[in-house]
Amino acid sequence: MLSRDELVHAVEAAASAQGFTLDARQRAVLDRLARLGSELVAGEARSLYLWGDAGRGKSWLADAAYAAIPLREKRRVHFHGFFHELHRSIQRHRAELDAAERAIDDAVGDSRLLFFDELHVHDPGDARLLTRLLDHAFTRKVTVLATSNYAPEDLLPDPDWHHIFVPGIALIEANMDVMPLHGPTDYRTVTENHTRGFASGTWSTRTPPRATTPPQHLTLNGRVFPVTSADAGELTLTFDQLCRTPTSTIEYLRWAQDFDRWTVTGVPRFDAVDPPAQQRFINLIDVLVAEDLPVDFYADVDLGDFLAAASRRPDAFRMASRLRLLATAD
Repeated sequence: MLSRDELVHAVEAAASAQGFTLDARQRAVLDRLARLGSELVAGEARSLYLWGDAGRGKSWLADAAYAAIPLREKRRVHFHGFFHELHRSIQRHRAELDAAERAIDDAVGDSRLLFFDELHVHDPGDARLLTRLLDHAFTRKVTVLATSNYAPEDLLPDPDWHHIFVPGIALIEANMDVMPLHGPTDYRTVTENHTRGFASGTWSTRTPPRATTPPQHLTLNGRVFPVTSADAGELTLTFDQLCRTPTSTIEYLRWAQDFDRWTVTGVPRFDAVDPPAQQRFINLIDVLVAEDLPVDFYADVDLGDFLAAASRRPDAFRMASRLRLLATAD
């Protein structure tokens, strides 16, 4: 049996080991997460939707609490990866009467706790699927823990499509405690640890190293993708290869699993490319941070100019917070 105090102490110890202490707002969230954990171990717990500005500690707190909950029937998923898996499962069940329901059943399995990190909805098809998934989970008494940069009513923000997710918003508000985590500090902007993971990467306006091998190709699901090089666990690509061609999070997720370090060259000003390329780059940063991979970016402009140009895109705030983890070299 796990008590609330034990879970609180476990998360505080994890913070101390990483060299920081929780602020008052984060402690309030930790108290709610501790209640979720102790109630879940004892039986059932009410679901929790944790939202707020980027870099306030939502994912870190939820991750630490999730790790401390001594439950076998739990699953943590990143939003991009989960929906990729769900779509593939629907294809596998396409000959069956209700392929989507079968795929959702496979995805949830015997989980008593389903943790969605970085939940956001921009695609109408995903909105419909997420609504069915939430209904499936709540009907079966699965506890859902979600972090997001959006309040529930702001999900699927496009006014032309927002009505599609109104039923999903109603499910969230009826079945989950909605708790904000705000604060004046984006903690990613004050990180001093550049020794591991994504934070050990760089953003530079210097000339990138010259490729020493001929251009190569990667093959995935029958498609061929040109890259600058792919050798010994390191992947080098241009911005155009990643974002100005019809790539998707499916490719980014697979390559993030196959290569331990990335180099991305030729990154232009954010507003110098069209919206689809902008969105691909935002999705790419989501994946690279979720997988915690070191990446060296070689850009036409310094990071401050890049982020200033990106600030006019409504969904770029998450990317901006994450890119500030990088060391800069001009």
